[in-house]
Amino acid sequence: MQHFRRMIFMFLTCVLLVSGTVVAHAQTSKDALHNVQQELEQKANEKNSINNEIEQIKKDMDDLQSFITQNRVALEDTQKRIAATQQLIEQKKEEIVVLQDKIHNRKSVMKSRLVAMQKDDNLNVVINVILESKDLADFINRASAVTTLLNADKDIMTDQENDLKQIEDDKKEIAKQEEQLAVERENLNRQQAELNVNLQKRQESLTVMQQKYSEVNEEMAGIQAQLAEAQAKVRQEQEAATTMAASNTPAPAATPAPAPTPVAQSGSEMYVSSTAYSHESSGSITYMGYNIKENPNMKLIAVDPSVIPLGSKVWVEGYGVAIAGDTGGAIKGHKIDVLMPNNAHAYAWGRKTVKIVVLN
Repeated sequence: MQHFRRMIFMFLTCVLLVSGTVVAHAQTSKDALHNVQQELEQKANEKNSINNEIEQIKKDMDDLQSFITQNRVALEDTQKRIAATQQLIEQKKEEIVVLQDKIHNRKSVMKSRLVAMQKDDNLNVVINVILESKDLADFINRASAVTTLLNADKDIMTDQENDLKQIEDDKKEIAKQEEQLAVERENLNRQQAELNVNLQKRQESLTVMQQKYSEVNEEMAGIQAQLAEAQAKVRQEQEAATTMAASNTPAPAATPAPAPTPVAQSGSEMYVSSTAYSHESSGSITYMGYNIKENPNMKLIAVDPSVIPLGSKVWVEGYGVAIAGDTGGAIKGHKIDVLMPNNAHAYAWGRKTVKIVVLN
């Protein structure tokens, strides 16, 4: 008898050791699954951040392209004005040539008149002084000094002076316009060059970010494969633990099956579609302020307040009595979301239709 008891003790010890190993492996797999899920969330956030930066770069490039187009239009307009101004300049130059010919012809006429006046001995000295002028300006200065000789040619001299002044004014105006147009063209060319450089830099940044986006996508694909593998491993270990627990449970005595346990309290009954969630995927604080991260094992459900009032106590088939303490964007109508300690338990719950009682 003592030997038999010893064998039973050793058998139970082996069962406990095996069960502990299975539980330890299951917990390790759940931790690994949680780590993979966190890494996947981080990569998803990184992907969103990169995508936002890509969109901003594209917007900057569109703005730059718009500025470049506007600058090109302004440059073309300046080129047209330069061409028109150059045409006016050529016209001015031709007018200057005409004025110079008129001045030359007037000088010849005045010279002829002065030569004709040489018969008057009293004017010989004055005439010689004028005829010995070194250039046109000297000639005009000498002629202006001899007012007596030029009374008859006063109109000619006035026209001569006006034409000379007009020539100088035209030359200054030409130089001014040429300078202004040259400065404007230089500024536009510089702006165009700067815009092209900025556009090229944005293009390079876009290429880098697109490459990074592709790399993150590849990393996410690898992590998703790891996630699927971890989920499968957790399911296998959960099934193994369930199978072991069933095999270690002694068969019950042949007694009549007990009647189903009725719900202790009465209230409004209904059937709802149920899913599950945890703080790992939804955050720490519920709509009614419960901290489900610090209390992951509390019984709580997310509801549509128009169907189940917030704060109500609700009996949920296969879950127990819970508080209606949260809401959700997808929880509309006859749907609930039951709180689980972690995502692994939430995945195990799945989606199923259950009976609930909103307790009085």
